[in-house]
Amino acid sequence: MTTPHPPAGSPQNDPAPTSGTATPTTGEGSGRSGYLYRKVALHLADHPDQILKVGEITRAIGAPSSGAVFEALKKMAAAGHATHHRDPHHRFQITQAGIDAAGTLPPAAPRTRSPGSSGGRQSRPAPVPRPNGTLYHPRRLGKGWDVEELRRLRTQQVPVLLYGPPGTGKTAMVEAAFPDLLTVAGTGDTVVDDFLGSYNPLPGGGYEFVHGPLVTAMRQGRVLLVDDATLIPPRVLAVLYPAMDGRGTVTIPAHGNETVQAVDGFYIVAGHNPGVHGAVLTEALASRFTVHLHVTTDWDLARQLGVPKPVVAAAIDLNADLAAGKTVWAPQLRELLGFVTVRDQLGMSAALANLAGIAPQDARDDVTAALSRHTGTPITTLALGKR
Repeated sequence: MTTPHPPAGSPQNDPAPTSGTATPTTGEGSGRSGYLYRKVALHLADHPDQILKVGEITRAIGAPSSGAVFEALKKMAAAGHATHHRDPHHRFQITQAGIDAAGTLPPAAPRTRSPGSSGGRQSRPAPVPRPNGTLYHPRRLGKGWDVEELRRLRTQQVPVLLYGPPGTGKTAMVEAAFPDLLTVAGTGDTVVDDFLGSYNPLPGGGYEFVHGPLVTAMRQGRVLLVDDATLIPPRVLAVLYPAMDGRGTVTIPAHGNETVQAVDGFYIVAGHNPGVHGAVLTEALASRFTVHLHVTTDWDLARQLGVPKPVVAAAIDLNADLAAGKTVWAPQLRELLGFVTVRDQLGMSAALANLAGIAPQDARDDVTAALSRHTGTPITTLALGKR
């Protein structure tokens, strides 16, 4: 994905490096521009053989603005420390002069507030890698950030139930928070064996018992995510309850009533999508979770990740209509990030058409109208052939 970039030209108050100077400012009191320049330069120096997009650099260093990163990159190019490629995306690669200059830079350590300063909102933490290699961008939760807060709740053994529309990043958040995660993906066909384990046939004949993810998480002190928990029949979910209360044990009837005791670190988190057909949130399930966390799309994050403001505005309107019962679907962060990917590959018109086309049939007219209204572009669904 590539975030949109501002037109060329440097802000008046952003000092440019002089010839032979690695960075315009390097002291702690030099301001945010010098700090960001150091981070950009050091990141390029760590990847000397790569030609990187502005958006890739922005995400890698956890910068809040791709525009500010772009300005720093243009300064590097003007000083001969980077080459600027346009193909048509803006890409940059460090030069040997840039590598030599970066070797004189101090580490890009975070700036600290002076005593007595009022501070303000903390900058967003660096993205966190997920098991599939993608990056998760932490979101504000209370006084901190969601990944940090989930980890803290685990240490305090405070179970969390995440709820919200599909595509808002519930699973991604849990995967980023807990590298030792095991998952049970709930459906109406989920059975007790999917948690506890079952007998599997051996190649030479006979059977062996293979323990399930609940047992593995308990014995190894890992996190178990029960995804789409409210789709699982309540009688099946009851297998979790003795593991979550003071007993911390489960019994496996199919394996000679084997008893399993949880060790330190074991933790259960669950997610569900209210309103999905077949979802039932029972009192027994809800009462087992101390924290019920509503997960919604972070619109500021969507903008930072390159989603155009008019598209975000259309998504906000559609989500308001969804909450009011005026439509049956609205794009969330997953669909908006998909929009950015399609735009970067096929162009804006195709991305708008695709976003309208992925909406359910009974919401497609609503989505098309909202996108057209905010972007000023007539939209039809993506299709082959002459239109």
